[in-house]
Amino acid sequence: MSAPERIPSQQGVTTQEVLSQGELTVVGRITDASNAVLYGQVELAGRRLRCVYKPVSGERPLWDFPDGTLAEREVASYEVCRALGWDLVPPTVLRDGPLGDGMCQLWVGPAPEAADFARGAESLLALVEGEHPEPGWKAVGFAEVAEGRTALLVHADDARLRRLATLDAVINNADRKGGHLLPLPDGRLYGIDHGVTFHVDNKLRTLLWGWAGEPLPAEIRVALGRLAAELADDRPLFGRLGELLTEAECQAVRERVAALLAAGSHPAPSGEWPAIPWPLV
Repeated sequence: MSAPERIPSQQGVTTQEVLSQGELTVVGRITDASNAVLYGQVELAGRRLRCVYKPVSGERPLWDFPDGTLAEREVASYEVCRALGWDLVPPTVLRDGPLGDGMCQLWVGPAPEAADFARGAESLLALVEGEHPEPGWKAVGFAEVAEGRTALLVHADDARLRRLATLDAVINNADRKGGHLLPLPDGRLYGIDHGVTFHVDNKLRTLLWGWAGEPLPAEIRVALGRLAAELADDRPLFGRLGELLTEAECQAVRERVAALLAAGSHPAPSGEWPAIPWPLV
């Protein structure tokens, strides 16, 4: 596993250290989230970072996930992504905060009060006329838009998205919406909101089906092979996941990685579960 991201600092304080040990101050709340999502800042050794704080006490019960486990699943998603060698999930830790234990994640992108806060995924997702995507785009399926009209849902044929689609297959992400994609001006892409992940049953629900059935690129197969090695009993990653997930959920991660490597292709919708989340954003 790679070393934690570092903040430029004479003190050499890492992002993980600031997130987990810094003084956490809540500044506001993201009001359109289904669970309590608080915007704040953490400060340690003179370094200050913006962050998202999701207290366990603010998690709404779900019929198919154990109560009070979403924060751990968010951290597990970050750990797995890092083991794949990909910087697609912002640094994420478990810690105590003003409303009790919860997930604390580095804030990426514009601040909530910024004019372009709500923008993001429109360069990666679109609804278009016609039955076939333009070059550079992958078709997902048809969606009803208004008054019985349908449009073709497409996403960019983007290597970053393809890695994210693979990560979602590994962690069994049940809620990859457009609003969970955060492309940044410097070319980085992040995925957020990984609370409904790691279920033992197949619940993959995503907008990123454009590569379904296609062969996995070589670099993704290499990353999956690296992850498979890190999931061995004697590796730190598997022990860390054991602190965050159940034994059955940890074993299911191994099985999904093995299945992807054996198939050599991106998964397709199973038909046993709605394949696309709603609303799309």
